[in-house]
Amino acid sequence: MPDGTTPPLLRQDSAAGITRLTLNKPESRNSLSFAMMGAVLDALRAIAEDASVRVVVLAAAGPVFCAGHDLREITAHRADPDGGRGFFDTAMTRCATLMQAIVALPQPVIAEVQGVATAAGCQLVATCDLAVASDAARFCTPGVDIGLFCSTPAVALSRAVAVKPAMEMLLTGEMIGAEEARRIGLVNRVVPTTDLTAATEALAARIASRSAHTVRIGKAAFHHQRGLPLEDAYAHAAAVMTENLMAEDAAEGIGAFLSKRQPVWRDR
Repeated sequence: MPDGTTPPLLRQDSAAGITRLTLNKPESRNSLSFAMMGAVLDALRAIAEDASVRVVVLAAAGPVFCAGHDLREITAHRADPDGGRGFFDTAMTRCATLMQAIVALPQPVIAEVQGVATAAGCQLVATCDLAVASDAARFCTPGVDIGLFCSTPAVALSRAVAVKPAMEMLLTGEMIGAEEARRIGLVNRVVPTTDLTAATEALAARIASRSAHTVRIGKAAFHHQRGLPLEDAYAHAAAVMTENLMAEDAAEGIGAFLSKRQPVWRDR
């Protein structure tokens, strides 16, 4: 932090249950330094225990959403006695922990992408449950250009888009625009830059207006079943739906639908 006071991450909570986390190091292109990853992890751990938070928006300050790992920090550790191996291993493990924390977070996470997202920054977008992008946003996994294949970004990318578009991004390192990112499934929506925050907040508000209990059940079930064989996935999903049907909010929601009235959620 150049002035010793600028926090790497900003948190803003709204009365509607929407928490905005903003990557706040534009001078370093919001790179995922060890400190930045730690700040985001700490925030996610706090949010996971905060029942007042219904949806998380992950945004960034400045023209770049996230440039991936801090290459200056990585290069500095090549002077370590072990050539940097220990730090590299710790940093990659922390990054993997961060991405998995987003997936495991009970609340949905929406990436609000205003600019360029490269390498692990693209991984961050691919990891979030939803993504809204400015029409000026661009995406790439350019590690191959510098002799460092984007193997960990590939984990998230290959789960967000089809195999061949993912491999093309990884093997060529070429930048793609927002509309192409939407076409291949990396982002959900593309809007004019001036409408980005409003569009993201509107999507977050729609989700936040639902039963938080139901949304949490659904997010966890969705991610769990994706890693299962088909038969096991259906067995798991059926068991989850049975438990969901036993919840107060399911009884309320179904009753409200049949009575043609608005449901009153109790989040349980």
